[in-house]
Amino acid sequence: MKLLLDTCVSGVARQALEADGHDVIWSVEWDSDPGDEQILGRARSEGRVLVTIDKDFGELAIVRGLPHAGIVRLVGLRSGQQGPVCREVLERYGTELQKGAIVTAGLSRVRIRPTEEA
Repeated sequence: MKLLLDTCVSGVARQALEADGHDVIWSVEWDSDPGDEQILGRARSEGRVLVTIDKDFGELAIVRGLPHAGIVRLVGLRSGQQGPVCREVLERYGTELQKGAIVTAGLSRVRIRPTEEA
């Protein structure tokens, strides 16, 4: 799966996802932070699921209606927990994410907001 990791996601998570064969780009490696709207837009234009800790992306997608290619929000996880939880989310909910779902995941809870189809 094609993923864009926000700066708040750990490098350990990146390594785990790449080891699983995912096509990962990490915004930490960019020259500057373009801001949330541009990050969300880039993920969408490249068909990448955005992985973040920042709840602002869900607000951009839900409240403002900005288009996206799926969002995973990791909640309450230490850096070493992010990779395993993200791996599980991608495995279980990859189909929904590729359709534009927003998945919020922690250690013991997952909430899925499916895409709103016309």
